Amino acid sequence: MSRHVVEDYITYLRSARGLSDHTVRAYRRDVENYLAFLSRRGTTPQSADSRTGRAYIAELSRTGRQPSSINRALSAIRGFHRFASTHGYFSSDPFTAVRSSKGGGKLPDVLFEREIEELLARIAPGDDGFAASRDRALMEMLYSTGCRVSEVVGMNVTDVDVKRHTVMVRGKGRKDRLVFVGKQATAALSDYLPHRAARSDRAAAGTVSALFLNARGRRLTRQGASHIVERRLREAGVQKHVTPHTFRHSFATHLLDNGADIRSVQEMLGHASLSSTQLYTHVGIERLKRVYRDAHPHGTRKRGIR
Repeated sequence: MSRHVVEDYITYLRSARGLSDHTVRAYRRDVENYLAFLSRRGTTPQSADSRTGRAYIAELSRTGRQPSSINRALSAIRGFHRFASTHGYFSSDPFTAVRSSKGGGKLPDVLFEREIEELLARIAPGDDGFAASRDRALMEMLYSTGCRVSEVVGMNVTDVDVKRHTVMVRGKGRKDRLVFVGKQATAALSDYLPHRAARSDRAAAGTVSALFLNARGRRLTRQGASHIVERRLREAGVQKHVTPHTFRHSFATHLLDNGADIRSVQEMLGHASLSSTQLYTHVGIERLKRVYRDAHPHGTRKRGIR
């Protein structure tokens, strides 16, 4: 019965909630791991109680899962139990008394404005034609729009209005939003588009609608974009751990650091909840703390700010 409920829950996440394939896969993995835990304990979702729920969270902690990862698993499993109860499969929920983990893990890494400028400057648009112009345009778009990597690789050529410096984005929950494209990103796109058209014509007779293509002329994947970012950062000698999502963190942090109000940043990021955006205000505070510790005469003492 549990397998049947899982498949119905996954269908619900896709159709009713409109979650992305990436998120649905993560939720499926969390629920299946939970069911495997119950099986090892010789119990079922129908008979699990609050002690079972706390024991599962304890096991996740013992395996080294970060608080943010535990909270996501908790969200997926709570949703699974709510779905099962609503649709009459079973009514028990062993997680009603289980609180989310505090702390949420470390704050996101960001690139300083100077680091981004230096990184992009190292990719000469014409040094190897298609690949260089695409890679520069990709990273410019990640930083200029603050979009998730799934949103950027999901863009089509027709979504971009170069003259108006905007692009229509299909975000989480199938919610479309209009985002802005800066001058440097627009210039990078203008350089890339002729290379893209040539690659698309050769590979697929001009039928590919994707904005960003791989070497075979097909839509670039999230994994492909991550590989590009990793390779370009390695070539540039950047020592930080950087992923495509780091550009989104940097986008939000730099806007807030330069005086943007948090509600506007929330809209640009496509966050449903302001609490998600408030994370970036803490990034700015942490940077101020580092400056204080490094610059103030008493900042590095044991009783200084922590």
